[in-house]
Amino acid sequence: MPISDYYKKLRGKVGTELIFMPSVAAIIRNEDNEILFQYPKESEHWSLPSGAIEPGETPAQALIREVWEETGLTVKPYRLIGLFGGEDFRFTYPQGDQVEYNVFVFECIIIRGELTPIDGESADLRFIKEECKPKLALPYPESIFKSSQATSVYFQWKENWLNE
Repeated sequence: MPISDYYKKLRGKVGTELIFMPSVAAIIRNEDNEILFQYPKESEHWSLPSGAIEPGETPAQALIREVWEETGLTVKPYRLIGLFGGEDFRFTYPQGDQVEYNVFVFECIIIRGELTPIDGESADLRFIKEECKPKLALPYPESIFKSSQATSVYFQWKENWLNE
């Protein structure tokens, strides 16, 4: 579903003005350790399977729903790998709607399904090797794409904040 009733109603009140949008994104690997990327229709850049958290949903519920809608895959989020937001995560859609995403990025495993878009948002879905990652719409740090067994979560901040 391209835009939910909740966000349509909100947009009806604020127009194209900047809004905060709590969101989720998934890093999903196949058996060859390639990462799933989505090329949305009417976009200039690739993205991770992602979407907005709806009222009443937990981030994990939103992730499972969004991934299924965009890819046809049922996934299980097993690790939170990053939290992102701020000016770097502002985005303007072709019709002019402005958002500032606050994104929970989860690493996921595939439970079942076939790679096929359900909601019509994806022009292309492709597993791509880490080192060949395409240019993305949002500036996620390279470290979240590295396959590792690290258990720490990437928190986005400026180093000098700790010294202030």
